[in-house]
Amino acid sequence: MRLRGEQSGRTRAGLAFGLGAYLSWGVFPVFFTLIEMVGPFEVVPWRVSTTLLFCALLVTVMRGWGRVRHVLRSPRVLGWYTLSGVLLYVNWQIFILGVMTGNIIETALGYFINPLFTILIGVVVRRERLTRLQWIAVAIAAVGVLIAAVAYGSFPWIALGLAITFALYGAVHKQAGEAIDGVTGLTVETLVTSPLAVVQLVVVAGSVGVNAFTFGPGISVLVLCSGVLTAIPLSLFGEAVRRLPLSYIGFLQFITPILTFLFGYFVMHEAMPVSRWVGFVAVWCALTILITEMVLQLRRSPSAEPNTSAVHLD
Repeated sequence: MRLRGEQSGRTRAGLAFGLGAYLSWGVFPVFFTLIEMVGPFEVVPWRVSTTLLFCALLVTVMRGWGRVRHVLRSPRVLGWYTLSGVLLYVNWQIFILGVMTGNIIETALGYFINPLFTILIGVVVRRERLTRLQWIAVAIAAVGVLIAAVAYGSFPWIALGLAITFALYGAVHKQAGEAIDGVTGLTVETLVTSPLAVVQLVVVAGSVGVNAFTFGPGISVLVLCSGVLTAIPLSLFGEAVRRLPLSYIGFLQFITPILTFLFGYFVMHEAMPVSRWVGFVAVWCALTILITEMVLQLRRSPSAEPNTSAVHLD
């Protein structure tokens, strides 16, 4: 009973961290449209640099440099965090490029697809088993996206790039070690990718110039605050991943694309031709099936944790 209570408390805490992370990410398009004049390839290096500075401050206050050094001295763990850091960097770049080029709705589609990729990674990598309904859901989403891509006339590389990189990031981040707290993990991830950020910023400076400080103090402050706004939800996500199965993370993820879609459609008035609606409706149907399956599992076993697979990951 005590073990079950501890597990239940761990799950509730994980859900709270996950909700905080995905709600925060849901308003990111609003923030990055405010600084779109800086340019997508300049914003990411600033985002990495300021995130690292904020994490360093947090680690100092929390007296956590010993944990950071422990990760840096472990080749296996450091290797996993290097891989997750690179995946996160690429995901950031694709997302900001999508938002700043007027493709907010496509970024929403990517994060709607993301839970399905997360579930598939659980099947392929962690040997989870899906029910028939769950396989049907994955198939419906795949067909819908394919039809939308063909009808729309262009490959949805932003959507698929976001879905694949963040699903892999979640899996690799979990593999890196559930005993490592979110702030420590994010500190290491930004530390190992900071050389990449420096190189990218140098290239941008040599080609189009640095714009972060040419549009007034308001824009400059927002750019410098991007690290804080990045570190908080990612730290929450790290704590959620430590406590929850990937299948739980997959279900929480639809919070972000709902908010992103609403912003792109109702505020930015992006076009939604029939071909795009086909893809979105298919993915929404798939998510409805997955959520229904989770509810059915809860009813069949009220004392068990809801899971989209037969094997728990935590």
